[in-house]
Amino acid sequence: METQNQKQIVVVKTEKSMGVTILLTILFGPLGMFYSTITGAIVMMIVSVLAAIVTLGFGLIITWPICIIWAAVATKNYNKNLGTAA
Repeated sequence: METQNQKQIVVVKTEKSMGVTILLTILFGPLGMFYSTITGAIVMMIVSVLAAIVTLGFGLIITWPICIIWAAVATKNYNKNLGTAA
């Protein structure tokens, strides 16, 4: 009989902290979003810069909370998908 040498590979991912996500996004806005979502951070950086230029900075009053919400939702989805990933 032949014996097969099989290696078992275990990938371990840790959950992202919702508190860290919110804190980083409150402090750094779109830059803080890089902890939770890279695509969202890039999109919101572009939107925030454009809004800041057009509205002389007042547009950040709208974009900053959107960043916080987007980062929180991205972290929640990431953590939820950890349990379902095969």
